[in-house]
Amino acid sequence: MSLALVGILGIVVLLLILFLLGIPVGFAMGIVGFLGFCYVVSIKAGLNMIGSTLWETFSKYGLTVIPLFIFMGQIAFYSGVNEKLYNAAYKWVGQIRGGIAMATIMACSAFAAICGSNAATAATMTTVALPQMNKYKYEPMLSTGAIACGSTLGVVIPPSVVLIIIGLSTEQSIARLFYGGIGAGIILAVLLMLTVYILCCIFPKWGPVGPKTGFKEKLSSLAGVLEMTVLFLLVMLGLYFGFFTPTEAGAAGSLFAIIISLIQGQLTWKGFIASVTDTLRISCMVIMIVAGAVIFGRFLAVTRIPFDIASWVVNLPIPNTAIMMIIFAIYIVGGAVMDALALLLITIPIFFPVAKQLGYDPIWFGVTITVVTTLGAVTPPVGATTYVVGGMAKDVPLEHVFKGVTFFLPAYIACILILMILPEIVTFLPNLLH
Repeated sequence: MSLALVGILGIVVLLLILFLLGIPVGFAMGIVGFLGFCYVVSIKAGLNMIGSTLWETFSKYGLTVIPLFIFMGQIAFYSGVNEKLYNAAYKWVGQIRGGIAMATIMACSAFAAICGSNAATAATMTTVALPQMNKYKYEPMLSTGAIACGSTLGVVIPPSVVLIIIGLSTEQSIARLFYGGIGAGIILAVLLMLTVYILCCIFPKWGPVGPKTGFKEKLSSLAGVLEMTVLFLLVMLGLYFGFFTPTEAGAAGSLFAIIISLIQGQLTWKGFIASVTDTLRISCMVIMIVAGAVIFGRFLAVTRIPFDIASWVVNLPIPNTAIMMIIFAIYIVGGAVMDALALLLITIPIFFPVAKQLGYDPIWFGVTITVVTTLGAVTPPVGATTYVVGGMAKDVPLEHVFKGVTFFLPAYIACILILMILPEIVTFLPNLLH
């Protein structure tokens, strides 16, 4: 059996294990990677690879950045910052047709900037925004679709755990990826809000006009988001001026989030314990996925699949843009059938060298594939974010939530095309600030 065929069988077996047995993705990748490596090389080499890989993975100082940024987001979540962000966004655009759905997307953008988690943003905004949209008789497909898609901004707008993992996997600057994610996140958020506006123009009853608010009321609502703006600027400017490494930025942001919450008396002891517990759970899950992906990546490396695919794609007699579109199509399909983080970790060793050989900017590629894989967070059969919203919106059938999401899919496609046509949207800030 050829090495390439062994590698392909390994990928097929991985997908079958994930779907049929329901084994967590990190363990599934580790098991298939270990057994495949043993088959190609030897059992002794496989055991040595496991020991050295796990040690190298878990002893990396860079991985400490993951729990720190997750902890910062959890502190913000349990201190009630979500309600303030929603209230401010609602005061400014709630009186426009479809404005409450737009306000929800704006609040998702703001919360994503200090949370970095799709699931946490989805759970938060479903709890806070859905009752308001139900109160003003919004179409459930519009309201749940806006929440599910707005929540995906959590992995695009920094600080993002996915961008951190991409930076660690490709040895790119995490700070540069963060700055690149700002432009892409803003474009995607604007396109999602534009989708709401267009839908409400076509179906006026879907997004009734909310009550008007005066300028003073709008201005006073901004006080509720001031501390989180300061928190975001502390992290990003600290990285820019070199005061922090990414890990130190996560630690400083966590400390500052705790101080703000304590000063305002918004963080209870119960909330603090819950934030620590959730941080441990999410961090362990992410790090195990990273470890499993590294093992699976070693297996793919010995089968030479990444190198063969890179060589084949680069030599295709078609324009570079067409090759990149093929790669993005693979990510869109792959994101619909497996966890986005796992997909990125499996495919980055394959497609990152291809992108570099084709002359694409590594930061642009990292940010853009993050946007591409966010489609997987809302589309079936995985659609984790959509399931979170559907599970919490008890009175809305899951199929209606997925129907609502489909109205927003053109916004993702448009965002990807814009980033391809104008890569400076991603690269301008990283190049300017570094």
